[in-house]
Amino acid sequence: MISHLDGRVSAVAPEGAVIEVGGVGLLVQCTPGTLATLRPGERARVATSLVVREDALTLFGFAADDERDVFELLQTASGVGPRLALAMLAVFTPDALRRAVAAEDVTALTRVPGIGRKGAQRIVLELAGRLGPPGVAGGRAQQGQLAAAGSGLPGAEPWRDQVRAGLLNLGWQAREADQAIAAVAADVQAASGAGGSNDGDPTGGGANGDGGQNGDGGGADGARAEVDVAAMLRAALRKLSRA
Repeated sequence: MISHLDGRVSAVAPEGAVIEVGGVGLLVQCTPGTLATLRPGERARVATSLVVREDALTLFGFAADDERDVFELLQTASGVGPRLALAMLAVFTPDALRRAVAAEDVTALTRVPGIGRKGAQRIVLELAGRLGPPGVAGGRAQQGQLAAAGSGLPGAEPWRDQVRAGLLNLGWQAREADQAIAAVAADVQAASGAGGSNDGDPTGGGANGDGGQNGDGGGADGARAEVDVAAMLRAALRKLSRA
């Protein structure tokens, strides 16, 4: 098994990235949140999971080992393959998934494209107690990312294109994606105008386990902006699920 890749990012596309290791370019399928952390020409490390099929060897990449571990655990549930597991991690953070399963929140799980109510019930039943308890940092970091995103939100900011590409890859129509992105941008701007101090996720995601207390939003501005794309994508998906 290939546990991780450490090399130069050769290319980044909406569905994956090419990472050069030892002169070999390896195609890695990633969530939009992970892709947002990769920059062509820069060195990167991604945790990986190799899925072997009769007709293909597919490498999936993740920003953290925890995401990779949850990805592999999700596939032990009936009817959950690598593509669906990746879609689940595009919609939820690992800790949000743990909370949804622990709380038997079937409605939250059905927000993932490809998961119906019966499928969500089966996932809850089969994964109960196997994903482990959620950590404290996940929810706080998510809230900090959304609050931080309110500082400087120009109309042509790159996160919009990245989130749009992620939504299209998950099966949403372009018009629906644009409407969701506009709604998320408005919510973040409103939260920023209030000083980033709110009781839950400014996009209304607190009930789904993504919200929490405000974090520090620390770190370099460039790195913080990269992480914000994942938070924006999840916020847009919540908007779409309520439409």
